[in-house]
Amino acid sequence: MKQSVVVLDLEGVLTPEIWISVAEKTGIVELRRTTRDEPDYGKLMRGRIEILDRHGLKLSHIQEVIGAMRPLPGALEFLRELRSLTQVIILSDTFEEFAKPVMRQLEWPAIFCNRLVVEQGRIAGYELRQEHPKRSAVVALKSLRYNVIAAGDSFNDTAMLMEADHGFFFRAPAHIRGQFPQFKGFEEYADLLCVLKTAMEL
Repeated sequence: MKQSVVVLDLEGVLTPEIWISVAEKTGIVELRRTTRDEPDYGKLMRGRIEILDRHGLKLSHIQEVIGAMRPLPGALEFLRELRSLTQVIILSDTFEEFAKPVMRQLEWPAIFCNRLVVEQGRIAGYELRQEHPKRSAVVALKSLRYNVIAAGDSFNDTAMLMEADHGFFFRAPAHIRGQFPQFKGFEEYADLLCVLKTAMEL
């Protein structure tokens, strides 16, 4: 039996969506758009940067919002239990500049994410570690002969779910589940933990 590793999306699975939290704090409704709404990540980020510039928002404003965020109810307990069973890696399209306060609250699981380009406090762009980073991470883990089990909730998670040995949705919107019916969906951490445990034994 191969050793298992579980890879999880971050926002929507373990924490609230950062950009939705920023939208609620600032009142800028346009920032509510996430990878649940827009499958083209480049288009989404270019739009976000344009909105931030238009409203004069800098990295520090977003980090202030993130600092007040808390994990979703039950997420930390779920993650603790899961990490007692196997290795867990967070695969996220967020950025190192956003992730640190969140990772502290989740007791420092490993996270693979991206970097921002910041100029005088302004978010000027972003750097992906490589194209399709979530899928690429799963491919790399499989090449090391891990049994890779993945869970996510958005369009940008579907490639990693397809590549994984076992892929599941967690609290994914109906329109995404409808487009990818091959992935079973779960709404409660206890149910997700149960199916992850089963996948580890296969």
